[in-house]
Amino acid sequence: MTVSPFDHPLLSALLGDDEAARHFSVEAEIDAMLVFERAVAQAEAENGIITREAAAAIVAALATFRPDTALLRAGIARDGVMVPELVRQIRAAAGEPHGQKVHFGATSQDVIDTGLMLRLKSVVEHLDLLLTETVMRLASLEERFGSRALTGMTRMQKAISINVADRVRAWRAPLQRHQERLSEQSRRLLVVQFGGAAGTLEKLGDKGSVVRAALAAKLGLGDAPQWQSQRDALADFAGLMSLVSGSLGKFGQDIALMAQDGTEIELSGGGGSSAMPHKQNPVKAEALVALARFNATQLAGMHHALVHEQERSGAAWTLEWLLLPQMVVATAASLRLAAELAAQVESLGR
Repeated sequence: MTVSPFDHPLLSALLGDDEAARHFSVEAEIDAMLVFERAVAQAEAENGIITREAAAAIVAALATFRPDTALLRAGIARDGVMVPELVRQIRAAAGEPHGQKVHFGATSQDVIDTGLMLRLKSVVEHLDLLLTETVMRLASLEERFGSRALTGMTRMQKAISINVADRVRAWRAPLQRHQERLSEQSRRLLVVQFGGAAGTLEKLGDKGSVVRAALAAKLGLGDAPQWQSQRDALADFAGLMSLVSGSLGKFGQDIALMAQDGTEIELSGGGGSSAMPHKQNPVKAEALVALARFNATQLAGMHHALVHEQERSGAAWTLEWLLLPQMVVATAASLRLAAELAAQVESLGR
């Protein structure tokens, strides 16, 4: 048993998404942090902040570095983040006299937030592919059954006859808009965080912005002034996660309602019942509704996490860690389930 259903060894088969979850593993998090530390050393050496010899020693040490995760765990319990202990271990691996130039001018939040952006870059690519697949599956439904008649329903009551295409477009169009939102948001979201102790890069003197730009280029992220206490882009991204899963929840709810009497829809691969062998429960449709409601609930927490006191908040930051990974995995799972559910529609309309 695990605390989260998203990495539960059994429940994750329904509610999880392996590819999205992989980017929130401890291995992925540490790897992203090491990429950051290597790029910082290289960018600083190129701009005369540290020597090229120091950067070469750091890069060489990182090539074979494997952290002691037991000590990282103890470090988090003590410091609230793994970075101080991680940096101590990298410095020891680099050795003297160059070890003290590891992480020069940076702070824990730079490592953690930029590491998150590196991982979210891969997540965004995955979500975009899932959105494309789901849109294509819904377009296929419209192509196959769009001209058939369907009973239009308003306020849970029979209204007038519509075409299947009318309802499918109401499922598909929001997803296409969400795909546009994802592309537009990514330009603001996927940027480097590099501000040093209090966001001023004071140890880099007048070269702070130049080093930051070089760091961003090496990491394949956008360059932006420090945003360590400005979390609106992350809250905006969480809002999109809730929008995507909410739109898919509407799709799931409609399918579940249509499956009640089965006169206008035929589904393959429904879920079985331990007590009633004749049943084919719309499991994927139900999961879509549940995941939509889950993300809508978590979104309020991400808005609470906007409240960073002064230049850094440990509390608001920790709240993000509790919420954002689960919202992302829930969204990816919703897209996967929606595509699978659309593929299970054998007949739609009459």
